[in-house]
Amino acid sequence: MTPSVPRIVPFVSEAGPEERQAWREALPAALSGIADVKPFDDLTEEERKTARVAIVANPDPAKVAALTSLVWVQSLWAGVERLATELPETGPQIVRLMDPQMAETMSEAVLAWTLYLHRDMPRYMHQQNQKIWQEHQLKTPAERTVGVLGLGKLGSASAQRLRTNGFNILGWSRGEKSLDGIDCHHGATGLTAVLSRSDIVVLLMPLTSETRGMIGAEELNSCKGGAALINFARGPILDAEALIEALDRGQLSHAVLDVFDEEPLPHTSPLWSHEKVTVLPHISAPTITSTASRIVADNIGRYFETGAVPQSVDRKRGY
Repeated sequence: MTPSVPRIVPFVSEAGPEERQAWREALPAALSGIADVKPFDDLTEEERKTARVAIVANPDPAKVAALTSLVWVQSLWAGVERLATELPETGPQIVRLMDPQMAETMSEAVLAWTLYLHRDMPRYMHQQNQKIWQEHQLKTPAERTVGVLGLGKLGSASAQRLRTNGFNILGWSRGEKSLDGIDCHHGATGLTAVLSRSDIVVLLMPLTSETRGMIGAEELNSCKGGAALINFARGPILDAEALIEALDRGQLSHAVLDVFDEEPLPHTSPLWSHEKVTVLPHISAPTITSTASRIVADNIGRYFETGAVPQSVDRKRGY
């Protein structure tokens, strides 16, 4: 990197005000001595023209596209599907946040909500609302099979954490994979096999053209009768109407949903009031500001020193 290029790093975000403020405090501190982090709206026209790298958190792709000299963008989120689909293929390289803490945080959430379903918490909450005092038989984790769909970093960490806590784990991925102690399946046939055997199904695959709408009526009908579902992946992977239909007729017993086609979830959505649905406000694996800021600073510092861009998203695959 030549000294003539100013080390201005735009911060582009349409995240909520609290999250934006947290990043506006953490990023300049982490990149002190490396670069000057400036919110997009505070940039001069010259700074917009010359910036080579930007940091983004749920950005407006049009603002990213307005930074015409960008070589790459560092996302503060693991999900980058909107950038991957709306920015031109000739645009900047897109780097997802690869924070080991995120896998730890996600695996903790998967374990917590799997235990919520395993211990029949929705049924007991319903009984409380009806003032019913009734005990139900408890299974051991070894008697409960959990299918984890998506075996990337988050899915693999979650599957291993569930296994460590005694659950019988099935894993699924698009291509063949092998994980220690996990019964792994792949492809269309493997998906049907995992769905038909799982008491709890956890969605953790990325959103791509291949996974959009992947879990629809046919797949839900393939599920083991009375199974429960957790979606910590992306909303458009799961057909919400087909899910409600499967819940209403008892094919599924409960769904824990943290992601939706539209976020925040509209007040008019029937999911809010469905007695067999637990709605979460996209909190399964939030980015941890402190650890992520250090990773971003390392990536950008290395780029300014050597010109090396971290591993970026395969635009055709979407991740």
